[in-house]
Amino acid sequence: MNRIVWLDVLKLIAIFMVICVHCSDPFNVSPEARSNPDYNFWGSLYGSALRSCVPLFVMITGVLLLPVKQSMKDFYKKRLLRIASPFVIWSVLYNLFPWFTGVLGLSNSLIPKVFAYAPSDASQTFGNAISNIVLIPIKFSTYTVPMWYLYMLIGLYLYMPIFSSWIKGANVREKRFFLLLWAVTLFLPYVSSFYTPDMLGMCAWNSFGTFYYFAGFSGYLLLGHFLFKEVKVWEWGKTLLLTLPMFAVGYLVTYVGFKNMTAIPNCTEQELELFFLYCSPNVALMAVALFLIVRKLKIQSPKAIAALGNIAKCGLGIYVLHYFIVGFGYAIVDSLAVPVSIRIPVTATITFLICWSVIALCYKVLPQYAKWVFG
Repeated sequence: MNRIVWLDVLKLIAIFMVICVHCSDPFNVSPEARSNPDYNFWGSLYGSALRSCVPLFVMITGVLLLPVKQSMKDFYKKRLLRIASPFVIWSVLYNLFPWFTGVLGLSNSLIPKVFAYAPSDASQTFGNAISNIVLIPIKFSTYTVPMWYLYMLIGLYLYMPIFSSWIKGANVREKRFFLLLWAVTLFLPYVSSFYTPDMLGMCAWNSFGTFYYFAGFSGYLLLGHFLFKEVKVWEWGKTLLLTLPMFAVGYLVTYVGFKNMTAIPNCTEQELELFFLYCSPNVALMAVALFLIVRKLKIQSPKAIAALGNIAKCGLGIYVLHYFIVGFGYAIVDSLAVPVSIRIPVTATITFLICWSVIALCYKVLPQYAKWVFG
């Protein structure tokens, strides 16, 4: 497939958004931050606009890889090996970080400043680090939060050759039918939370309800493929007429819902994340809107095209590295007394530029090693 420049633009947007998400964690994660009116407002405002980052990544994957044109063995060899090494290396490094701080004689109070989800009394022992490392094949820890995406991506890669066999033989109507059933599943978390968790056959002894087999990120895979292959590119007028209301509705539901959840005393983690779920109708609306807008963009500058291609190449490396750099970015904006209103995008910009510079340099100087470390 020839390089699709607008997809590189979409990758840049998704990469920057996911960095912004983790830069907004200090605004949204702790009850203390949420009780601060300024932090609550700006964390909710930015955080609600960023939720489509992961769906966009998956939709891009659907555009580029569906239907799979290789044998299952060759596909697994190419795709799984590309992410296996960075996944293991960075999972180990993240889990060793608390121990490193102890070796250097630093207080464990530093750790939550680097990793927003880390406990305030984080252990600095080597034994705790090793325990987390041993569990890498099964689970991520509070120090490896971004790695959840790679666990999910590995699952999608395992599934894609099988899913692809159906896609090759499916017509447009059949693909729409799948997407319709998938769209139904996007509402189920709200039904479960506000009505009953025991629906469509789900109960204490069964978690697999009627639409379970159509749920999850596989819908975004097909959605990206479908929009690219089966939906023609509209004129700007029609595009904006449809996408701007879609994004506005999705954003409004996300923002209002999240704000209401943060207003609940002793809000649980599940309640806090309910309107931020990636597989939800509001987030899907924002993802589709951005996808359809960005595919209209035309980039002519050779320098811009080259830069976008380089960012796309460095994308996985930027992703696995950025969580280490976010805390450093916040230290910079704190020292500069950046206003709370722009602290999230400024921190994200600093983090992105540092990560891109480091990864691009590594690929230029040590390309044979960089691909194993950064994918």
